[in-house]
Amino acid sequence: MADLSLLQEDLQEDADGSLDFVSQDEMLTPLGRLDKYAASENIFNRQMVARSLLDTLREVCDDERDCIAVLERISRLADDSEPTVRAELMEQVPHIALFCQENRPSIPYAFSKFLLPIVVRYLADQNNQVRKTSQAALLALLEQELIERFDVETKVCPVLIELTAPDSNDDVKTEAVAIMCKMAPMVGKDITERLILPRFCEMCCDCRMFHVRKVCAANFGDICSVVGQQATEEMLLPRFFQLCSDNVWGVRKACAECFMAVSCATCQEIRRTKLSALFINLISDPSRWVRQAAFQSLGPFISTFANPSSSGQYFKEESKSSEEMSVENKNRTRDQEAPEDVQVRPEDTPSDLSVSNSSVILENTMEDHAAEASGKPLGEISVPLDSSLLCTLSSESHQEAASNENDKKPGNYKSMLRPEVGTTSQDSALLDQELYNSFHFWRTPLPEIDLDIELEQNSGGKPSPEGPEEESEGPVPSSPNITMATRKELEEMIENLEPHIDDPDVKAQVEVLSAALRASSLDAHEETISIEKRSDLQDELDINELPNCKINKEDSVPLISDAVENMDSSLHYIHNDSDLSNNSSFSPDEERRTKVQDVVPQALLDQYLSMTDPSRAQTVDTEIAKHCAYSLPGVALTLGRQNWHCLRETYETLASDMQWKVRRTLAFSIHELAVILGDQLTAADLVPIFNGFLKDLDEVRIGVLKHLHDFLKLLHIDKRREYLYQLQEFLVTDNSRNWRFRAELAEQLILLLELYSPRDVYDYLRPIALNLCADKVSSVRWISYKLVSEMVKKLHAATPPTFGVDLINELVENFGRCPKWSGRQAFVFVCQTVIEDDCLPMDQFAVHLMPHLLTLANDRVPNVRVLLAKTLRQTLLEKDYFLASASCHQEAVEQTIMALQMDRDSDVKYFASIHPASTKISEDAMSTASSTY
Repeated sequence: MADLSLLQEDLQEDADGSLDFVSQDEMLTPLGRLDKYAASENIFNRQMVARSLLDTLREVCDDERDCIAVLERISRLADDSEPTVRAELMEQVPHIALFCQENRPSIPYAFSKFLLPIVVRYLADQNNQVRKTSQAALLALLEQELIERFDVETKVCPVLIELTAPDSNDDVKTEAVAIMCKMAPMVGKDITERLILPRFCEMCCDCRMFHVRKVCAANFGDICSVVGQQATEEMLLPRFFQLCSDNVWGVRKACAECFMAVSCATCQEIRRTKLSALFINLISDPSRWVRQAAFQSLGPFISTFANPSSSGQYFKEESKSSEEMSVENKNRTRDQEAPEDVQVRPEDTPSDLSVSNSSVILENTMEDHAAEASGKPLGEISVPLDSSLLCTLSSESHQEAASNENDKKPGNYKSMLRPEVGTTSQDSALLDQELYNSFHFWRTPLPEIDLDIELEQNSGGKPSPEGPEEESEGPVPSSPNITMATRKELEEMIENLEPHIDDPDVKAQVEVLSAALRASSLDAHEETISIEKRSDLQDELDINELPNCKINKEDSVPLISDAVENMDSSLHYIHNDSDLSNNSSFSPDEERRTKVQDVVPQALLDQYLSMTDPSRAQTVDTEIAKHCAYSLPGVALTLGRQNWHCLRETYETLASDMQWKVRRTLAFSIHELAVILGDQLTAADLVPIFNGFLKDLDEVRIGVLKHLHDFLKLLHIDKRREYLYQLQEFLVTDNSRNWRFRAELAEQLILLLELYSPRDVYDYLRPIALNLCADKVSSVRWISYKLVSEMVKKLHAATPPTFGVDLINELVENFGRCPKWSGRQAFVFVCQTVIEDDCLPMDQFAVHLMPHLLTLANDRVPNVRVLLAKTLRQTLLEKDYFLASASCHQEAVEQTIMALQMDRDSDVKYFASIHPASTKISEDAMSTASSTY
C-alpha cells in the first residue's frame, strides 16, 4: 500500500508539471512560441514549427512588423540541418505564399524577398526529398501565378541554367532539365525562347548522360508547342532527328510518344516530307518498345494532316460579317460548305453579275491549287448563274483562260471566283498571298477521286496512267455531266439494286439514279450547243464576258432538277457499297488501289491499316488493335468521307475483333464517326455494325447506349423508327445488379423524346419508362421520374392531347393506387417533378393529378405523407396559380395541409407546419426513400 501511495504522488507531480508547461505556452505570444520551439533540439518540435507557420502568420497578420518577423524566422529555419525539417518547411511554402498574396498590403514583397530564395536554393539541396519538394513547390507557385515575371527571369531561370551546366551533378542536372520543360508552358513563349530554349538544345545533345536526353525527348512536344513553328523548325527539329536516332531505345521511345505534339508545331510541308519518313523509321525500329510506342502514336500523328477542304468539316469564323455568312449559307451544299479561303477577284467577275440571284458553288479548291502548281489538269468548277444557264469550266478552258490572264498580268497565275463583289484591290492582293503558300506549292496533287465529284468517281473517271497529256485530250465529267460510260455504269448499278428495292434506302437510291439517266438522255442538239450560242445566251441574260469561263460544248448539258444535282453523295456511297460487295473479285493490285489516297503519305496509312494484322499483336503489342480503334475517328476525319473506302475494311475487322475492349472502344466512338461520314455512309456501313453492338456484351452495349441519342438523330426517320422495337432489350442485362445500365437508359430516353412522334412515344417509350419507375434501385427511379414528367409534357402538348391524358390515367392507376407504398410514393415524386418543371399547366394539373395526390393525405405509411407534405408546402403552393387565385383547388390544398399539420407522425407535422429551405427531388429521395433500395 505504501508503494501505491508513493506512485500516486509521483503521478500527481508529473501532472502538475505538465499543466505548468501548458500554462507557460499559453502565456507566450505567437512569436515567443515560435522562437521557443524553433530553438528546440527535438527534431519533432522543429517540424511542428514548420507545420504551424501559416497559423502563426494568420494570428499576427494585422501587425506588419510581426509578419516580417515570422518571415525572418522562416529564413533561419530554412538553414536547419535536418532534411525532414527543410522538406516540411518547403511543403508549407506555397500555402504561405498564397497567404502573402492575399494580404499583400500588410506584407509587401514578402514572397519575393523571403520565400522565393529558399525555393530556388533547395533545388540544389543534397537531400533528394528536399529537392523533390522544392520542385513541386516551384511548379505550384508558377501554376498559381504567384511568382512575378521579373523574378522568373532574374532568380529562377539563372539558377536552373546553372544547375544544367556540364559540371553539375548528374541527378540535379536531370531534375533541372525536367523542371525547365515543365515550367515552359507556364512562363510563356518569350522567356522560353530567350532563356530556356538555348540550354534545352544543348541538353538534347548531352553525350554523357542518356537520362538527360530522355527527359528532353519526353518533353520535346511541350517545348515545341510553346515556342511555335519558326523556332521549332529552325532550332528544335535538327535535335529531334538526332534524338530519334539515339543509341538508347528509351530515348527513341520517348520521341515516338511525343511525335504528335512535334508535328502540330511544324508546317504541312515538313510534316509530309521529313517527319513522315522519320516516323516510318520508328515504326520499324529494332526495339519492340519503340515500335509499340510508335504504333500508339500513329493515329494521332496521322490526324495532324487533317485539312478542312479534304475532311469535309469546316470551321465558321466568328469574325466574319453577316453579309459574308449569308453568301456562304447560299453556297453550302448538302453535306459540306465551300472552303472559306476561296474568293473571286473583282476583275474575274462580271460587273452586272447579281450575287443575290446567283448561286456560286466552289468545288475542288485544294485539288485545284495542287493541280495548278504541278501543271496537271484542274477539276471543273460549276457556276450556275441562273436557272436556265449552266456554265462549266473544263480543264482545257480553265488553262486557256489562265494563260490568257497570265499574258496580261504576269503576277497572276490563278483564276478564282469571288462571291462578293466590290472588294478593294488591296484585299485582292492580300487574298493572293493567303492562297499561295508552300503547302499548296509542294503538295503532291490529290487524286481525281474526291468529295465534291463523287459522280466522276462513280462513273469510272479515274486518272489516266498515261499521264496528263491523255487526260487533257477530253473533258473530265463533273456531277451534272454524264457520259455514255456513266450511263452504262448507272444502268448496271440500278440492275444490282433492284432485288433490294423493298429497302426504303435502296428505293430512294434507285430513284436518284433513274433521274440521272433521264437527264443524261436529253435531246442531242441541246448537248451540242455551240460556244457562240452560249455567248449569245449570256448576252441575253445581261452577263458580260467571263474571262476565265469558257463554255465547252462537250462538257455542257441542260440543267437537271436540284435533286439530281445533289445526287453526288448518294452515288458515292452506292458505288462504294457495290465496290465492297464485289471486293472478292479484285486482284491484290486492284484492292490496293482502292485504298490509295493523297491526304496523308500512303506509307503511314498502310502502316495504320496493318495494325489489325494478327501478327502485329505478337510482334508489337497485344493491345495494338485497341489503339487502332481508339484513333480511327481521328484518322477518318483526316482522310475525309471521300476516302472512307480506305478505312471501311479495317473498321469492319475491328468491329468483329475477338477482344471486347476493341469493340467497346468502337462502340463509344461510333456516333462521332457517323458525324464525320454523313447520313448516307452511316446508313450503309455503320448501321449494321451498330446493330451488332446492340447484341454484344454489356461492356460493349454501354458504349452504344451512352450515345444512343447522338447516333439515332443522324439517321433517317424511317430507319430511326426501327430501333423503337429494340429499346426494350436494354432492360435486360447480363448482370441484374448492373443498375447503372438502366439509369443510363433512362437518361437517353429523355433525349430520345424529341426524335419520335407522340404516337411512338406512347406506344414504345411509355412502357419502358413506367417499368423504370418501379425499378428496385432508387437512383434509377429518380431519373425515371424526370423521364415520365417530360413524357407527360410532350404528350400533353400534342394535338389532340389524348395520349397525355391516357398516360396520366395510367400513372394514377398503376402508382397512385398501387398496393405497395413505394408505388404511391413514386406517384408523389412524379407529381412533384411535373410541378417543378412546369410540365403541365397548373389548371390541367389541378384537374387531372391533384385530386388523386390529395387523397394520399390519409395514406397509412408515414413516408408517403411526409413526401406529400413537402410537395404541397414547398412546391405546389409556390406556384402563382395557387397564390393569386382563390379557387376551389386552393381551398382543397389548404384543407389537406391543415389535416397534415395535425398528423400523428411528428415528421409529417414538421414538414406541413413550417417552410424549410427548398429541397430538390434528389434530396427528397435521399431523405425519404433511402430505405427502399
